[in-house]
Amino acid sequence: MSIMSHLLQRQLSFPAPQTRRLSINRDLRVPMRDGVELLADRWAPRNGAEGLPTALIRSPYGRAGLFAAMMARPLAERGYQVLIQSTRGGFGSGGVMDPLRQEREDGLDTLDWLVKQDWLGESIVLFGMSYMGMVQWAVADSLPAEVKAMIPVVSESALTREFLRADGRSLEVPLEWGAMVATQERPFAMLRMNTQTRRTARALRTLPLSGFDAVATGRRSQYVQDVLAHDADDPHWDRLDHVHRVAATSVPVSSVAGWYDIFLPGQLRDFTILQDAGRPARLTVGPWTHTEPIAATSEAIGFGLAHARGEEPPERAPVRLYVMGQDEWRDFESWPPPGYEPRRFHLQADGGLSAGSPGESVVDEYRYDPADPTPAAGGISISHGGRVENGALEARPDVLIYTTDVLDDDVEVIGEVSAEVWFRSSLAHADVFVRLCDVDEEGRSFNVCDGLVSVTGADELSLVAVTMWPTAYRFTRGHRIRVQVSSGAFPRFARNPGTGEPIATATTLRAADQQVHHGPERPSAVILPVRSLG
Repeated sequence: MSIMSHLLQRQLSFPAPQTRRLSINRDLRVPMRDGVELLADRWAPRNGAEGLPTALIRSPYGRAGLFAAMMARPLAERGYQVLIQSTRGGFGSGGVMDPLRQEREDGLDTLDWLVKQDWLGESIVLFGMSYMGMVQWAVADSLPAEVKAMIPVVSESALTREFLRADGRSLEVPLEWGAMVATQERPFAMLRMNTQTRRTARALRTLPLSGFDAVATGRRSQYVQDVLAHDADDPHWDRLDHVHRVAATSVPVSSVAGWYDIFLPGQLRDFTILQDAGRPARLTVGPWTHTEPIAATSEAIGFGLAHARGEEPPERAPVRLYVMGQDEWRDFESWPPPGYEPRRFHLQADGGLSAGSPGESVVDEYRYDPADPTPAAGGISISHGGRVENGALEARPDVLIYTTDVLDDDVEVIGEVSAEVWFRSSLAHADVFVRLCDVDEEGRSFNVCDGLVSVTGADELSLVAVTMWPTAYRFTRGHRIRVQVSSGAFPRFARNPGTGEPIATATTLRAADQQVHHGPERPSAVILPVRSLG
C-alpha cells in the first residue's frame, strides 16, 4: 500500500515528504457517551512525532486501503500525526450504522477523547472528503480550543437534503451510496465491484422503487427507505442538517469543491454563510467531479499545517476558481464574484438561441417516455459524471436543442445559472431538464451545467423556473452556446412516471407529449451571469 501511496503522491505533485518512516497504532478504542467504542488508527512519524499537530479524519469507509494511501500516509509524511477513525457501525467500530444521524454526538465525544491524549500536541485540524467533510460541520459550532482549522472537501453541511428537494429528486446519488455502504464490508467486495455496479444500475429501474435495496444489495436498507419516503422538508432530516452551525464556526475554513460535484450548490451556500458572517474562509473550485479533488491533500498541507502552527497560510485571494473553457485558475474576492450581470439568451425559432428579443415562432414539441427515459450523459454523478461529448444525447427525439450563431468574441460566464421555460405537458405531472453546452469549431457539444425541476399542474401552460448548477466557463470566439431542453436525465434524476404516484410506490409509467413555447409573449430563456470580452 505504501508503494501505491508514493505513486499517487508523485502523480499529484505533493511536496517532498519529511519522512517515509511511519508507525501505525491500530484499533485504538475511542469511547462514546452511550458506551459504544469506535476504532481508530494513529499514523505518525516513527521518530519525532511529539508535539506534531493531529489531522482528524472520521470515515464510514474504513481505515486502510485507498483512504489511508490518499489521506493518512501523505499527511503523516509531511508534518502531521493522523487519527483516522471508523464511524459508528462500520469496520470494527461498535454500534449500528445509521448514516449521518449520530455524527454530532460521536464527533464531539471523539474530540473530547482526543484532547486528553498525551501524544496530541497542541493543535487539531479537521479534514476529509464528502461524508468526512459533513462530520466536520456536525461539530463546527462546538469545537475545543485545540482545533485550529477545518478543510471540508466536496461536501456540505446538509448533505442528504440537497438530493431530495421538491423541485427535482436527484436519487441516483443517495441510492447508489446506500447500496455501496451496505455492501462495502462483504467478503471480496473490491473484486465484486463491477458485479455490484451492474446490480445497482438494474435496481435503479426497479418498479416500485421501494424494492431498490433488495435488488441492489439483497437486504433492506433503512437509509434507502428513508430517502424514498421523506422529502427535503421533512423533519426526519433535521438531525442530519447542520447548516445552522456554519455561521458559528470559530476556526478558519478552507472549502475545496468541484464544478461537476454532487454537493457544489450546498458547499457554495456554506461558504457564502461564512463570508457574510465575516468568518475567515476561503474557497477553491476546480474542474472536478466528486472523486477528483486533487487539491485537497495539498490544502491540508499548506492551509491546515500553517494554522495548526499558528502561522499565516500561503497568501492568496479568498476565492480561487478554475475557469473552464479558458482552462485557467483565477482569483476573486467573493462568491459570486462581482462584475457578472445576468443576461437572457432567448430560445428562438428553428433552434436558435440569442441575446436578442425572441421572434415569432411555432411551439416545439417532443414525446417523453419514462419506459425509455432520456439518459444522463456526464454531468453530476458519483462515478461517471463530468464533461462529455453530447452528440448521441442531442440526436434523440426527446431532446430539443437551441444554439447561438458562432461567437465573434469570448463570453465569460461565472456565477449562478438558471432558465425560464414556458412549458406544457399532456399530463399533469412532468419534469423539465435544461442543460447548457459549449459547441466547438468541429460541432462537438460538451455539457457545462444543468438542472431539473418537477412540475405539478404541467398540463396547464406555465413559466417553469429551473435552477441550474453554478459554473465558471469561458465560451471562446469561434464556439457556440447551446441549450438543451428535455424531461429527464436518468438515472441521475428519478424518472417521472407521469401519474403523480409517490416515487417509492409508483408502478405505472405514462408517456407524455411535451411543448416548449418561445416568442414575444412567452420568452423562454437561459439566464447567464456574463462578462463579455471583446
